[in-house]
Amino acid sequence: MLLRRPGIICRFYSKFSNLNIFSKHFSFSSNVPSPESEGKVPFTIENFRKVEGVGNVVDDMCHILEGGPWGPALENSLVMCCGKLQPESVIGVLRRLKDVNLAVNFFRWSERQTNQAHSPEEYNSLLMVMARSRNFDCLDQILEEMSIAGIGPSNSICVELVVSCIKSQKLREAFDLIQTMRKFKFRPAFSAYTSLIGALSAVHKSDLMLTLFHQMQDLGYEVSVHLFTTLIRVFAKEGRVDDALSLLEEMKSNSLNADIVLYNVCIDCFGKAGKVDMAWKFFHEMKALGRSPDDVTYTSMIGILCKTGKLNEAVDLFEEMDLNRTVPCAYAYNTMIMGYGLAGKFDEAYSLLERQKRKGCIPSVVAYNCILTCLGKKGRAEEASMIFEEMKKDAVPNLPTYNILIDMLCKEGNLEAAIQVRDAMEEAGLYPNVTTVNIMIDRLCKAQKLDKASSIFEGIDHKVCPPDEVTFCSLIEGLGRHGRVDDAYRLYEKMLDSDKISTAIVYTSLIKNFFKCGRKEDGHKIYKEMVHKGCSSDLTLLNTYMDCVFKAGETEKGRALFKEIKNQGFNPDVRSYSILIHGLTKAGFAHETYKLFHEMKERGCVLDTRAYNAVIDGFCKSGKLDIACHLLEEMGKKGHQPTVVTYGSVIDGLAKIDRLDEAYMLFEEAKKKGLELNVVIYSSLVDGFGKMGRVDEAYLIMEELIKSGLMPNVFTWNSLLHALVKGGEVDEALVCFQSMKDLKCAPNILTYSILIDGLCGVRKFNKAFVFWQEMQKLGIKPNAITYTTMISGLAKAGNITDATKLFERFRASGGVPDSASYNAMITGLSLGNRAMEAYLLFEETRLKGFNIQTKTLVILLDALHKAECLEKAGIVGAVLRETARSQHASKSW
Repeated sequence: MLLRRPGIICRFYSKFSNLNIFSKHFSFSSNVPSPESEGKVPFTIENFRKVEGVGNVVDDMCHILEGGPWGPALENSLVMCCGKLQPESVIGVLRRLKDVNLAVNFFRWSERQTNQAHSPEEYNSLLMVMARSRNFDCLDQILEEMSIAGIGPSNSICVELVVSCIKSQKLREAFDLIQTMRKFKFRPAFSAYTSLIGALSAVHKSDLMLTLFHQMQDLGYEVSVHLFTTLIRVFAKEGRVDDALSLLEEMKSNSLNADIVLYNVCIDCFGKAGKVDMAWKFFHEMKALGRSPDDVTYTSMIGILCKTGKLNEAVDLFEEMDLNRTVPCAYAYNTMIMGYGLAGKFDEAYSLLERQKRKGCIPSVVAYNCILTCLGKKGRAEEASMIFEEMKKDAVPNLPTYNILIDMLCKEGNLEAAIQVRDAMEEAGLYPNVTTVNIMIDRLCKAQKLDKASSIFEGIDHKVCPPDEVTFCSLIEGLGRHGRVDDAYRLYEKMLDSDKISTAIVYTSLIKNFFKCGRKEDGHKIYKEMVHKGCSSDLTLLNTYMDCVFKAGETEKGRALFKEIKNQGFNPDVRSYSILIHGLTKAGFAHETYKLFHEMKERGCVLDTRAYNAVIDGFCKSGKLDIACHLLEEMGKKGHQPTVVTYGSVIDGLAKIDRLDEAYMLFEEAKKKGLELNVVIYSSLVDGFGKMGRVDEAYLIMEELIKSGLMPNVFTWNSLLHALVKGGEVDEALVCFQSMKDLKCAPNILTYSILIDGLCGVRKFNKAFVFWQEMQKLGIKPNAITYTTMISGLAKAGNITDATKLFERFRASGGVPDSASYNAMITGLSLGNRAMEAYLLFEETRLKGFNIQTKTLVILLDALHKAECLEKAGIVGAVLRETARSQHASKSW
């Protein structure tokens, strides 16, 4: 792009001092908004045609520009066409252009031709091209030039720029656009602010809304009760009660009185956010101020009370409302009927229908749909069918009625009956809409009837009933969740081909399911594809992606994604921190839990059960058991019941640091609370008691585990076997090993290593060798520990030949013998009168830097003396003396 010549801006004002003819035909726009100028476009093509010859020149120049591409030849054609270029001609051309790059090239060219700065109208015309094309790549540069020249975008252009972003769902770009205007000291139009705040309220971007709201106040714009209501509604719906109340107080301090609409919004939003007491407060406050609750007020309050289980209070309020009314409020009746239905009190709901009829008001289809919905939730399909037939006397079933019945039948797995209802719908003159299709596909996917769901999708007439984003999302998620990720991806491509815009929900599903199938590279590609297509992430997607990455073992990538959440302007929520802490703990970075826990608290995150579990596990893994126990108590006090996962983390942590009595008390506490304990908790106790030598208690835990109907896993058995071997009860360990096999629990390498070590320890080397052979027959390859144990056992038994063969086989297979292996072999060879072989191994051991035990050196020295290898004996003796001196010095120190 050509750079603007600085000298032209300096000549801007001298140009306008001579433009008398220009001021006769056109009015200049002011940057200060006024009722007269708001929404007014200063110039039109009709204005331009009033100037002689302008229309023809504009037509000719546009024709030349459309002939493309920009270059010297095109510039020469423009010069020949326009002669002396007039500002109105520039404006006329810009108003017709659609391509921003072409418009900017023309804009720069016209500036060079006239050697004068552009007028405000020319700049605004260029901005209009950007708004129409939604291309703001050079917006900063143009606004900076306008700022230096002392002119600004008109109110109408400002609104057009913002609205164009809103229409394309690029709300963040609209927000940034307003901030760019503020950076250059422009005053964005009032309507630009209100339009963007309204759009942001629909997607619950409360923080961005608040920033814009405060900017409006800073600029001196008068904010209305309606604007306060918009913000309060969003904050209350998000559960940010303190922020909503703060706005309410601010409104009152500005001498603005809440109207009934605001009170209704507060009652509805605070009630739905679970703040029933707050909703009651607003209800009584408006009555105290002399504002009579209307039908909306009563209906909202009744609905809130019903949903929060306060049915008696809802009934009292309903009776208060209905007492002096001759004509029933249908909305209130419908809400109360729904309340009774949700509570399972269908007799009362039917009674209310009859009462409505007695008052001369025939129940509407909505009332019956409420009852049918509740019957569906309670699984009373047969009763719902009876009510469906009964309702035909009072109301004609509508499309939602049939959809409710289809949904109910699909949930029960009665697909044939659901199809019959769909056919009945068509006979009644109603045809399945996209909601019907979505219900059937969603329910079939959840019932794992994926082929049937796919056939319904393929069977619908996409012209008469085009699938929407929900249709695609449901089927993509269903296919992906059950491992058919390639089919899911093909459907995603079909979605794009049908001009549907893929949402973050679809990308979240694809990423999650590709990772779940072990195809993490494809999961990463999906995220990159989403970014490339310009689809905005949301916090749910980023949290899910981060969770998948951590589970795939990509710890640093997980850390980077947590930073990316902040970089994209999101506030990490409690789930973000839970995923991060859990992922880092599993990766061995549990020590970071403390810092992240306090950061989460400082950000105002309220811990839920999942967060408590992640934090408690992190503290347990990092050895901070006292904090973990404190959080376990706090969890219950805050209304979050500890789960089996919570107890499992703390019990395991306590068992690992030998606080077994506390661990067992928590174990008993969990049982009293009725939690279904899992094998992991039992195994933690078996392992803990076993390592402390409390074998009898470990046995009792194992017996209780089996009696509870659970099956011990290989870790549980290994823990018990290790405890028995450590306690010298090898025969008992062999009995347990047989029980392990009887219960169909396959032993692993550690199981055999424990048994071989135990048998060698009691000098049952032949029996150990039997297990060695059995292990290999099962396809279990010995590891370094198993080799060392077996080599040591054979050597001690005097079976030097087999020990040597095993030692050489271990090295040939790529194994790296450790100090214990070398010591065992040197001792065995020495005792077997193979002194020189033992000495050569002694030299090899020293070269590798392994420690040679004093006992090994003494045995080797004795063997060398017997073999009359005196020179070699002298070397070993010197090493022995040096080792003795080192040990003495160490003890003295």
